[in-house]
Parts: sequence; structure tokens; C-alpha cells
Amino acid sequence: MLRLMDLNELKILLDAYKRGELETGNALEHIKNLHFEDIGFARVDHSRAARQGFPEVVFGGGKTRAQVVGIVERLAQRSPNIIVTRTDEGTFGEIRNVVTDAEWHESARLVRIRRDKTNQGVGSIAVVTAGTSDIPVAEEAALTAETMGNTVDRIWDAGVAGIHRVLSERSLLQRSRVIIVAAGMEGALPSVVGGLVGVPVVAVPTSIGYGASFGGVAALLGMLNSCASNVTVVNIDNGFGAGFVASLINRRWTVPVE
Repeated sequence: MLRLMDLNELKILLDAYKRGELETGNALEHIKNLHFEDIGFARVDHSRAARQGFPEVVFGGGKTRAQVVGIVERLAQRSPNIIVTRTDEGTFGEIRNVVTDAEWHESARLVRIRRDKTNQGVGSIAVVTAGTSDIPVAEEAALTAETMGNTVDRIWDAGVAGIHRVLSERSLLQRSRVIIVAAGMEGALPSVVGGLVGVPVVAVPTSIGYGASFGGVAALLGMLNSCASNVTVVNIDNGFGAGFVASLINRRWTVPVE
């Protein structure tokens, strides 16, 4: 069954066909691709926004530059906002050749296209890091949340080694609707933040630390064992996942379920 957004697109296509702006063959091709478009190396999911509230996000790792550009080019024809994660500046340059308003964010290794800046959030999302080294992961979360239509406040370098730093931001944290906390080492900061606020805290373990941190596993386990009941945890270095779920929590509306 076609979902609401697919039906709207179908109506637009049929109206264009009726006005003579689309030939029969082109109209059939557009209708065939309402759900996904098979471009050989990828099946571009054009109905992702209808199901999950945001268009398909492109994970750049493991893909060639041509593959990333090919997917982005198809998505840009239908989606105002697009994110490419874990990519590089060279790939960004090739994306910008086909989508001129693409932005490169070096710290997060992220490309985004943000044409629709409508605020979809009930409140603001705070993104907090334990240390400066956690900023790349946290920035990925912040950029994701912004692109999904949220107001984002950034608080960098507020770890437990200097607890007064996070306590000085208590007022801002308590005004936030959702909080994302990125921390490596022993991963203690989300528990501290969770104890200060009455809103969801999305903890992001990062792979920052010395040998016994095991590439973020120690922080992950510490966060999973948090005694703060409002803390939930995403995967190691998964800033994108944290930003996405925080956005859904903060959203003014929900995606209809059939």
C-alpha cells in the first residue's frame, strides 16, 4: 500500500502528466521509483522519510566516490535535506559538482545538504562532550539533529575531571528537551548529566582513551551500567544514531503508522 507521502508524490506526477509536462514513459518511470530506485550498486529508498521521518542517510565508509555521488544525486531530486556520514573532502568536492549547496564539515567528516530549515522540535537538543577529543563524534550528532529540524546547543569539554564545568551548564541542560553526551575514557559523564536533569539522555561512547579503554568498550559498558534511569546508549562513535533518535524524541509530530 502506498503511504501518505507516496500518494502526494503520485498526485503531483499525475497532475504533471495531465498538464502534458510528462510523457507516458517518464511518468511510468517516476511511478515505478516511488518506493525505491534501483541504480545497480544501490537501491535508493525514496520512501524512507515517509516511514522514519527523514530521508535515507548515506554512510560513506566502504563506498567509492562515484557510488556516493550517484546515490546523493538521486536523493537530491526528491529530498531537501541529505546527510552523508564518514566521508572525505575529496568526495565532498565531487558531490558539490552535482549539488552546489552541499556543505563540508571537516570535524565530523560529514557532508550535508540543508535546504529545509523548518524547526520540527518541541524544544532544544543539547550536545555535550567530556573532552575536546570527543568533538568529532558529538559534532556528527549535532549536525544530524540540526539537519532534521532541531535547535542545538553545543557544550564542549565538560568532563568529570573538572566537574564544575558541567555543573556551570546546569541551567542550559535543564532547559533542554533531549541531551546527547559523548564521552570516552571511563564514560562517566552521561550518568552525571542524567542525575541533573529530568529528560532523556542519549549516551555516545567514543573510542577515545588509552589501552584499557579497548577502543570505547570500557565507556560503552560504563554507560550501559549507568544508575541514572534516564540514560540510554548507542553504539561506539555513533554520533549519527544519537542525533537521529534525539530528533525523533524531540519531534512535534510522529510518522503515521498503518
